[in-house]
Amino acid sequence: MTDLDARRPVTVRGVTLGTGTPAVIVPLTARTPAELVAQAAPVVAARPDLVEWRVDHLLAGGSDLAAVVEAGRALVAALDGLPLLATIRTGAEGGELPMPGEEYLVVYRALLEAGIADLVDVELRHATAARVIAAAHDAGVPVVASNHDFDGTPDREEIERRLLAMAEQGADVLKIAVMPRSPEDVLTLLSATLAVRRRVDQPLITMAMAGTGVVSRLAGGVFGSAATFGTVGAASAPGQVEVDALRRTLALVHQD
Repeated sequence: MTDLDARRPVTVRGVTLGTGTPAVIVPLTARTPAELVAQAAPVVAARPDLVEWRVDHLLAGGSDLAAVVEAGRALVAALDGLPLLATIRTGAEGGELPMPGEEYLVVYRALLEAGIADLVDVELRHATAARVIAAAHDAGVPVVASNHDFDGTPDREEIERRLLAMAEQGADVLKIAVMPRSPEDVLTLLSATLAVRRRVDQPLITMAMAGTGVVSRLAGGVFGSAATFGTVGAASAPGQVEVDALRRTLALVHQD
């Protein structure tokens, strides 16, 4: 093993984050239950390693809690065994709805109680983050703690601080995405990834967004990132790469 191999990998439905070639995750961003199942079909055909369900899109489309849970059950049935990462991205971090308070916790608890999610994404800075993490762990579901900075790229020390704070909160996977304004910002993100990877047991998922940051999505695994997001249809963040092209590139970068 090298010093970049995860010491505490996370495995769901036979897919492991933290060892080998980075996993490919594809997001679903449908705004209605029917569209969600339809959107899943080509994703299943592409067979990514994991599927991310952006639950905030469905909530923004007007679905109430009961409809969200039913849509989640239908989605699980449609995914043909692919692992599901459930994500409520708030408006503060690029999502579709503000959700600063208890609703965030309520929706996650409902999804966990229904057994829908294999992993959940919890925003580090959300007021209910600690309670969502506890609820997920009580349900035996791993947590991807996350932070998204669409305004720019913090300095290396701040990126490291945020990732380490996720580990301290008990997250199983540590994720950060930043918006680069220069090539140097991408180097900052990758340097911080490498430094934290050598300090923690948990797998990391890190990326610089938009066109300038695409290299971090393609080669982040070299620096310790355990997964990358690709697209089959609509992207959920700027700079995501189409799945087939992403896989070809990962195969070249990680051919050893």
